[in-house]
Amino acid sequence: MENFQEFINKIKNKKIMFCGIGRSNLPFIKMLTDEKINVIAYDCKSKENISNDILQNISENKYITLRLGDESVWNENIDIIIRTPGISFFSGNIKKAREKGTAVTSEMEIFFDLCPCTIIGITGSDGKTTVSTIISEILKTGGKKVHLGGNIGKPLLPEIKSIKKEDFAVVELSSFQLLSMRKSPDIAVITNISPNHLDIHKNMDEYIFAKRQILIHQNAFSKAVLNFDNSETKKLIADVRGQHIYFSSKEKLNSGVWIDESNNIIYSSNGENEKIINTADIKIPGNHNVENYLAAIAATKNLVKIKSIKTVAQNFSGVNHRIEFIKNVNGVSYYNDSIASSPTRVIKGTLSLFDKKIILIAGGYDKKTPFDELGKKIIEKVSTLILMGNAAEKIENNVVNSPKYKTSNLKIIHVKNMEEAVKKAHETATSGDTVVLSPACASFDLYNNFEERGNHFKDLVNKLHYK
Repeated sequence: MENFQEFINKIKNKKIMFCGIGRSNLPFIKMLTDEKINVIAYDCKSKENISNDILQNISENKYITLRLGDESVWNENIDIIIRTPGISFFSGNIKKAREKGTAVTSEMEIFFDLCPCTIIGITGSDGKTTVSTIISEILKTGGKKVHLGGNIGKPLLPEIKSIKKEDFAVVELSSFQLLSMRKSPDIAVITNISPNHLDIHKNMDEYIFAKRQILIHQNAFSKAVLNFDNSETKKLIADVRGQHIYFSSKEKLNSGVWIDESNNIIYSSNGENEKIINTADIKIPGNHNVENYLAAIAATKNLVKIKSIKTVAQNFSGVNHRIEFIKNVNGVSYYNDSIASSPTRVIKGTLSLFDKKIILIAGGYDKKTPFDELGKKIIEKVSTLILMGNAAEKIENNVVNSPKYKTSNLKIIHVKNMEEAVKKAHETATSGDTVVLSPACASFDLYNNFEERGNHFKDLVNKLHYK
């Protein structure tokens, strides 16, 4: 609380501009205006492209000056710019502002500065939301007060007044949030690193650099959890400042979390092995979710009793939009995996789960990620591929250029939108089939986010008529 008041006193006479009117900045804007601090709310979008609810809330607040699509604001003398994660730290206007001496920060950076409790930060190309949620559930089951937020969809800074020293903040961190961070969490978890968001990051090196930020500002009393099976995360041991612990689904580790020949998850430390749980007792399906538990166990093992880990593993049914069963229509099972916005997520998730070939709905916004491995796996695991979005042609090219395509009997259908995709799936499927939305792409060409995409898919499936 004292840190928060000191922060308010420090900035109350500064000229502050929020760059981007999104879900991370809106609560922060309210937080400052509640303290009677004047702010500029800037967005490059025009008034027509901002929701009426947002406009109404902002226009009714006398402490907010709204500047939509007004580039002249960048010529003014601003003391502090608070950017939304969607605006690159290296973008032209932000770079010029920094060169002029303007302080550029974000909701997440300020949260790290002010947070009084232990912070557990989770990042990775895939699995970070599920790992964050599992860690939160384990800690809560162990009797801890937990604040879960970040890239998972909930800003944490507005809660800062209620966070106590003995609490835990579990924070999902995207590469966009990490890129400009100058503090790292007490416990850092990297689930994996594979090509992702290369439409925004200038290259893979910048993407990896962003992920490294979760480690390189730690100290000797911190902890780093790394994926031993992933070549990129394994290399990051060089960045670790304090304790490190690996997790692996493939190798026996002398120190770390791994799986023995009986499918028991083992925690090894100082030459001693301790059984945590058998993988068969994990409620949510899929090998990728076993890996998610390995990461979560590595992060929480010494914070709670093993009983808490077991309870969560046996009862936690997963997060929405992650291979989420919707319903069965005419003997056809429909699943929503809208979170799968990268090829590796689809390969390790949806395409590893089902014994019989599935009908796959994929495509969306192209993040410049490679689809060659996905193309090979689709031939092996998919009977009908329904494609949409601006990445559809790129996915199809990788499929048809795979060596086994000509003998696969794979059917490829192109559609314009989700309505048409669900209609084609319904017409194509017969009793015993499985239909899965697992896009391997971001949603931005058709939707604001993966939740909106997944909810639309669920609504359409729930309206299907029985034949």
